[in-house]
Amino acid sequence: MSETIPYVFKPHERPTLPGSPYNPVHPSPRRWAYGIIGVLIGVTGGLGNALVQVNLDFAQGTLGLFSDEVAWLTAAYYMTYATANLLLVKWRQQFGIQRFVRFILLTYAVSTAFHLVVGGFWSAVLVRAASGVSAAGLTTLGLLYLMQGMSPAKRLNGVMLGICMPQLATPLARAISPHLLFAGDWHRLYWVELGLVLATLAGVMSLPLPPSEHSKAFEREDFLTFALFAPGMALLVAAFSEGRIEWWLERAWIGWALAGSVMLLTAALIIEHLRRDPLINTRWLGTRQMVRLMLVATSVRVLLGEQSYASVGLMNVLGVANEQMVTLNLVIIAASVAGVATAVIAFTPRDLSWPISLAVVLIAIGAFMDADATNVTRPMNLMVSQALIGFASLLFLAQAMVIGIARALLAGPRNFVSFVVLFNISQSIGGLIGTAILGTFQIWREKFHSHELVQNILFTDPLTAGAAVGQARGLGGTMLDPVLRNGEALALLARRVTREANVLAFNDVALLIGVLAILTTLWGIAIRWSVYHRHEISPVLELQARMQAAAAAPSPSPIPGPNTGRARLDVR
Repeated sequence: MSETIPYVFKPHERPTLPGSPYNPVHPSPRRWAYGIIGVLIGVTGGLGNALVQVNLDFAQGTLGLFSDEVAWLTAAYYMTYATANLLLVKWRQQFGIQRFVRFILLTYAVSTAFHLVVGGFWSAVLVRAASGVSAAGLTTLGLLYLMQGMSPAKRLNGVMLGICMPQLATPLARAISPHLLFAGDWHRLYWVELGLVLATLAGVMSLPLPPSEHSKAFEREDFLTFALFAPGMALLVAAFSEGRIEWWLERAWIGWALAGSVMLLTAALIIEHLRRDPLINTRWLGTRQMVRLMLVATSVRVLLGEQSYASVGLMNVLGVANEQMVTLNLVIIAASVAGVATAVIAFTPRDLSWPISLAVVLIAIGAFMDADATNVTRPMNLMVSQALIGFASLLFLAQAMVIGIARALLAGPRNFVSFVVLFNISQSIGGLIGTAILGTFQIWREKFHSHELVQNILFTDPLTAGAAVGQARGLGGTMLDPVLRNGEALALLARRVTREANVLAFNDVALLIGVLAILTTLWGIAIRWSVYHRHEISPVLELQARMQAAAAAPSPSPIPGPNTGRARLDVR
């Protein structure tokens, strides 16, 4: 029989950040439970959108949409995901962690259930938008649960695991999608999404986080900033989501959207720069260290388009479906988990930049390996290169997040909002921009290679004429009219030319990524040389020294406050 008694938190167990839970030392069974729920939250936060994103072709056919319409499903997600934390972090600070959890999960569950009942294009867009808000909150929630699952000395490991869990969602979605869509029912994806949300809700209700401190966080100027920043980001996402589909110079609204985005975002940043207590601290974000970190983070995110766009696009051009890439995605998942494990095990506070440099080198190697694909390339030929890139992606992300959080805490807890917002933007918008740039480059190179190949097709050449005649004869059993038969043979030849041009174009994309990765590596070496000569101290070492000094200083006796000083914990 268990007894519930009030637990008085000690001074060193106070939350590191406003709105975060207290950090008591939990017994091992409870730490394991927190860790398992944290993994579940991380998977839930990313898998719902990933299931839709990797099956957009299926959604397009099921919902009867054009390619530009189905792209709005992804755009709606990133529109809200990129900006939701701007207010969610302060919501958590003012109203507490438990209201934050209930709001996030109930919003997600209700919107998903609504789409299952109503169906249709606009309800799907609404669910994706709600999913973006929820995913932004769930990323933070999963990180907090995983931190509670670690001993005090290993809380940074929880940060690494928490930020990396949602990144496993895309290869996991590609691995399980064929089984979910076997019966041809698009709604099965939403049933899985709803099931994950309800399982997460059950987990957090059965084992809630420790309480948090409340404080008045919102100011009226915050909502003005959000009213400018959110639509500015939405216009930017819309332009980069639809630009390569509708083509940049063919639609006037794309130009107007980019212009409006620049105006709104600039106005929001000017307001924040002039505020005494800004929501986004532009002065801190403009420091050399933060600009450098975000540029590196965005650059690597663009380079990771080799896995999310180039390799998948190549397989689609060659007619390889998701069910034929299950093994490849399982290999990517295993390599990604190994990347997280390496980041945790090899974590060295003294030198945080070497894993990032290693990650970029591995991306370069993987890209160059994929730059010689042919029309007989299949998933088994990509396993080594994609495993290297999957390993590198999470090795980089874990280190970058630790560096950013350490710098945010050193600059003051209030800068945490600024860091979370900017890091989310660098990863989500960076990925979108990367896909848009690589997709535009691939289309341009495909046109170039098509022109070159067509120029070399001469029907006076015996080999070309023989190939055309052979294809026409192969159609003799299905087409009796010789004119139609010859026309179909020429159409088949044109499709072969287009396929070969696309393969060559994707090779060019991989080659471009490899070259950019080399340039990024050289840039990283220059940064390390600069840091060494400036004698800059690792932000994690500086933070650890500051925390040790605070722990060694005499502190007053613990007095439970009205908000969170006393809580009921189960003791046996």
